[in-house]
Amino acid sequence: MPDTLRPLDHRMINGVEVKQRIIGDVRQYTNQHSTMPRLVSILIGDVPEAAVYVRNQVRGAEQAGLPFEQLNWSGDITQDDCKARILAMNDDPTVLGIILQRPVPDHINVRSLQSAIHPLKDVEGMNPASIGNIVYSDVALTPCTAAASVALIKETGLPLEGLEVVMIGHSEIVGKPAAMMLMAEGCTVTVCHHMTRSVAMHSRRADVVVVAVGKAHLVGPDMIKPGAAVIDIGINQVETEDGSRIVGDVDTDAVLDVAGWITPVPGGVGPVTVAILMRNAMVAHQRQIAAGWL
Repeated sequence: MPDTLRPLDHRMINGVEVKQRIIGDVRQYTNQHSTMPRLVSILIGDVPEAAVYVRNQVRGAEQAGLPFEQLNWSGDITQDDCKARILAMNDDPTVLGIILQRPVPDHINVRSLQSAIHPLKDVEGMNPASIGNIVYSDVALTPCTAAASVALIKETGLPLEGLEVVMIGHSEIVGKPAAMMLMAEGCTVTVCHHMTRSVAMHSRRADVVVVAVGKAHLVGPDMIKPGAAVIDIGINQVETEDGSRIVGDVDTDAVLDVAGWITPVPGGVGPVTVAILMRNAMVAHQRQIAAGWL
């Protein structure tokens, strides 16, 4: 099925439409303020693979009415210098939020830098304190991709309370926080990983399957219960006779015959992730005002 036709299928959850709604809400908020502090994006070294993410963030910020500044730091910058610059941004009232693009050079400890970003300016939800808040059901500032997956599940209209969800993948920035966020919503969550004996045994009984592994077409129709919702977070580049293309962790064309809902790749989780970043910026602004920072 051609990618251009997929959004027309009623089983496809259109991430672009969800993004537009969320961005629209943020724009309504920013229109109520004469000035807004800026989002600052930090890129360390030459990272071509991050360019598409930065472009999408720039576009999303423009649509949401948020000033956006892109900083490119030298690849040989020291860890201490990075941290000092971030701490200075924490004290700068003209900086609303800090976005640390990944990957970073090998000599940079990304977790240490994420920890240096103040939780009230952590619009990516990557500070360990932000992730820890999810345990206490505080999901206002959470990792954007994880939050996007929850938002897309809600698009199905399925009641989250008691919903059986299987999360395939347990990374610190997607799988684990998404699982905790879904538990905060009342879901019963099973997390599968590379040591799980039979992933299919778990996924076949799930009302919702969320996949974030990074392996093209890992999930096929034999792993999905008829009528289940499938949220595909994977982004994989594969070679075809016509060149390369981006596919997800789910064999979309095959699973579409079984699933009740499915997110396309591209056009599913990706656009919503950008929108969640902008929504997080709005929440950060509200919390900074409440804290007396603005």
